[in-house]
Amino acid sequence: MEKKYLMGLLLGACALMPAAAQDSPPVALEVTSLCDTVCHEPARVVLLVGNKAVKDEIMKMFYDTRSLHFQDPRAPRFLFIDQKGRAALGIGGYVKGTMSYDFNGISDSKDFIPFDIPAPSNPAERSQFQMDASTTRIFLKLVGNNNLMGKYMAYIETDFRGGNSNSLRLRQAYIKMRHVQAGLAWSTFVDAVAGPPTIDYQGPNGEVSVRNVMLQYFGNIGSRWSYAVAAEAPSVSYTTVNAKSSYIKQRMPDIPLYLQYGWNENNNHIRVSGLFRGLSYRNLVTHKNLMKLGWAVQLTGLANITPKLLFYYEGVYGRGYGEYVDDLNGNGVDLIPDARREGDMKAPESWGVVGGLQYNFTPSLFISASYSQCRLYGAETLGPQGYKYGQYIVGNIFYNLTKDCQIGAEYLFGRRVNQNEQKGSANRLNAMIQYNF
Repeated sequence: MEKKYLMGLLLGACALMPAAAQDSPPVALEVTSLCDTVCHEPARVVLLVGNKAVKDEIMKMFYDTRSLHFQDPRAPRFLFIDQKGRAALGIGGYVKGTMSYDFNGISDSKDFIPFDIPAPSNPAERSQFQMDASTTRIFLKLVGNNNLMGKYMAYIETDFRGGNSNSLRLRQAYIKMRHVQAGLAWSTFVDAVAGPPTIDYQGPNGEVSVRNVMLQYFGNIGSRWSYAVAAEAPSVSYTTVNAKSSYIKQRMPDIPLYLQYGWNENNNHIRVSGLFRGLSYRNLVTHKNLMKLGWAVQLTGLANITPKLLFYYEGVYGRGYGEYVDDLNGNGVDLIPDARREGDMKAPESWGVVGGLQYNFTPSLFISASYSQCRLYGAETLGPQGYKYGQYIVGNIFYNLTKDCQIGAEYLFGRRVNQNEQKGSANRLNAMIQYNF
């Protein structure tokens, strides 16, 4: 028996060598047809298994990508199966390198963020060249099935955007079992799969895109309806002036929820979402702790107009939810000073929209184009140089050189407008190569 498992480990080690990447057959012990019957990709997956074949429903959990963001890693290349065939561990990720050039104005960031475009434009900074590999990902995914937890999944994902030194950063870390998800993941208010494809890591400026620590309850109503509600750790960003108000610890979780209808085997859907926040602060004039209500509603989805043409859409409106929107995240607009009363703060009104089309010429080649806008209202207390609105336009092309290697190119245009109507714009060309493993 010991010789048998030793031989399995040696075969698995050989499979991890470069030769395995050249469409060689999968290496397995005791299970030779698993990927032919379940994964449908016999040339890609390397298996190291125990005494029993893993159950089909467990393997399918690895290959269901219907709820993933375009930039999320897909199914892992290397799988390890326990001796009873009731749990599987996948190791995967991708290496991603990007190169960009800004002209006729810059977005002062690695990512293309209209909020960071100087307005008016700075004549001394009209172009820039950048290269980046920090969005490379590594993940571990464990799936299984037992009597107590039912079908369960534990997931850890990292990239290299921790601080300014390209150090490792935790992106997601969560557990899902039965109807519960707990840990760090895409917020329940985020419809990740409805986000259009971009090389740009940040994505459209009006898109709702944030990861929170959460406790979520989710479920299905029949085969087409699904829902979720959660308590999530609040992350807030305020603007305070003249020491008349201050941030204090938050006293309640964010409460997001959604109801979704899916069709076309749930590859298309429409989702209605809501969000409620209690935004706590201290009025230093009256020496009182106060709370403002933040809220938002959102409509999102994607639908095939034709078998090859896909339409993405997102629209969000509310008050005090800036941390959830790409262009407003971290920029102090959850609460801003209220000019009507000294020391008071208010949750400003804002909205964001995203619309995009994707056309698939072949399974390996597609193009897409998207437009997005984010607009902030009632923010005069931010001053004449404060943000009023931003626009984001992107067009790109992606091509799979192999099943694992993808290249892409895109053009981006962005504009920022201040409260005093001063404008700034920027253009960027992006190129990418990405290898999945």
